[in-house]
Amino acid sequence: MQIPFEPVIFGYSINIHLVLEYLAFFLGFRYYVFLRQRRKDIISSRNRLSIILGAALGALIGSRLVGFLENPLITFTQNNIIQLLNTKTIMGGLFGGLLGVELAKKSIGENERSGDLFVFPIILGIFIGRTGCFLSGINEFTYGNQTASVFGMDLGDGLLRHPTSLYELVFLTLLFLGLQHIKNTKTLKNGDLFKWFMILYFAFRFFIEFLKPNVFYVLGLSTIQILCLICLLYYRTTIFSLKLNRRVR
Repeated sequence: MQIPFEPVIFGYSINIHLVLEYLAFFLGFRYYVFLRQRRKDIISSRNRLSIILGAALGALIGSRLVGFLENPLITFTQNNIIQLLNTKTIMGGLFGGLLGVELAKKSIGENERSGDLFVFPIILGIFIGRTGCFLSGINEFTYGNQTASVFGMDLGDGLLRHPTSLYELVFLTLLFLGLQHIKNTKTLKNGDLFKWFMILYFAFRFFIEFLKPNVFYVLGLSTIQILCLICLLYYRTTIFSLKLNRRVR
């Protein structure tokens, strides 16, 4: 199979990344519905709907805003503006969704943690979407730097590059299995599963960004990496509590 993978059906070239992106939303939501039906949700259906709407709005704004901040010095031509409006990032979507949920819960007076039900559907959705990124090769700005390592792949420009999307697929698989194991074998407080998903995923993305041809702006860090640090700072209490528990033992 050649990358970028661009299947042609009935004479039309198919954008495989766009197809898988829509599939990720659909299957992720169906997985969420399946999980909610299998367990008793302590949040009412009405409040849960408000939370989902808050998450969707926050994710939409966050993904677009961070996408813009990744290209702050762009020349404002018609083509560039159209491309910029279509730019979005999963990192901005996740953190924006988190803030949207917190605002929605505050507005409806909901105090229960609500994120655990979203963890595995989100991982599934990211996995499917990142598969689309990998198959799109250099057509999506998710490829890695040139490398002489054994992991180097030709992603469509004749150069051997880090297949960072493929690295992320491996990480997401391990993250899914690891969090499932923790969920099934450990007693967690409500909301802890989502916290650890965010901490582990944002930590991974912070380091993987060093393998990408980003344009760095502040202290040698990209916009995505700065957002990762903000997220880790947001969850600092959870991170520090793990360290304290280990010391006590």
